[in-house]
Amino acid sequence: MTGISRRDLTRLALGGSALLLPGVAGRAWAQAATITVNGSGGSLAKSLERIYEKPFTTQTGIGVRATAPVSLAKLKAMVETGNMEWDLTEMGGADMIEGVKNNWLTEIDWSIVDPDAKLPAIARQKYGMVTSTFSTVIAYRTDKFGGKAPKSWADFWDLKAFPGPRALQDSPVQNLEFALLADDVPADKLYPLDVERAFKKLDQIKRNVVTWWSTGAQQVQLLVDGEAVMGTVWNGRVPPLKKEGKPVDIIWNGGALQLSYWAVPKGAKHPKEAMRYMATRLDPVKGAELVKDSPYPGFAPGLIEKLPEDVAKMLPIHPDNVQVQYTFNPDYWSEHRPKLSERWAAWLLA
Repeated sequence: MTGISRRDLTRLALGGSALLLPGVAGRAWAQAATITVNGSGGSLAKSLERIYEKPFTTQTGIGVRATAPVSLAKLKAMVETGNMEWDLTEMGGADMIEGVKNNWLTEIDWSIVDPDAKLPAIARQKYGMVTSTFSTVIAYRTDKFGGKAPKSWADFWDLKAFPGPRALQDSPVQNLEFALLADDVPADKLYPLDVERAFKKLDQIKRNVVTWWSTGAQQVQLLVDGEAVMGTVWNGRVPPLKKEGKPVDIIWNGGALQLSYWAVPKGAKHPKEAMRYMATRLDPVKGAELVKDSPYPGFAPGLIEKLPEDVAKMLPIHPDNVQVQYTFNPDYWSEHRPKLSERWAAWLLA
């Protein structure tokens, strides 16, 4: 996969205007088709229905049926049997790599989805469109360090200046990158990872990690309960806590910026209609509405301009945040994860 450009992100976050769906008079073209869109489900599905699906059907006559959950194994099985149920599916970065490598996806017709090329190159990939972003970042208790605020992974490792238990995910993925950032490796020089150096740095903090978390709920609960004073979290977990008055905040410096996609499976029954629906995600007004429910924005041109500044600053794609994060490399982990996961498990037990 292509690495993301800070210039692309900054240009997109600040520029652009509202985009209309191509071919507004599309009812006859649609032939009353109904597309099946596979996603994560949950409360987000209701937001997508209200903001995107129902207006799209009203405008075009194309029905949208949502299904969940996302499953790479099911995608593989449907492609191989020729019994494709989905017209569009959500995919994470690693799943996209597997889908492309195994020829499970259909090439995107960008003349339908983004005819004016408003999206940056990273969002306009051959087999998928980036629809959301999220970051793994440091979160910390603002009431634990006497008014001081940690600012980096070096501070996360600094137990003298910022004492107290830490929490990290039970995975080598990203933890190796974080360790290298703490050891002064520049963000643009992380890959390929210096694995020996990363584990050596992790040795320094291992005994101070009170919990190796495995769920999103667990990561924030450790901070709320005071079991950890600093830990890694997904960025969208923190704003609700701040609204509730919880003493927590985010450090964007050194965050891992990650991408999620929409892709059309090979053998989809309604690929063109699915691509027309994909185009709805370029509307910054709809994007701003979705951010109220899900702080994991895509790259709708002009989105940042549609948001209150305090909301925009808590998003991964805000220009200030883009400048200090690194772009997570799923290609690297697709190749090396099995071996490094074995080493990780052994390291935890040592």
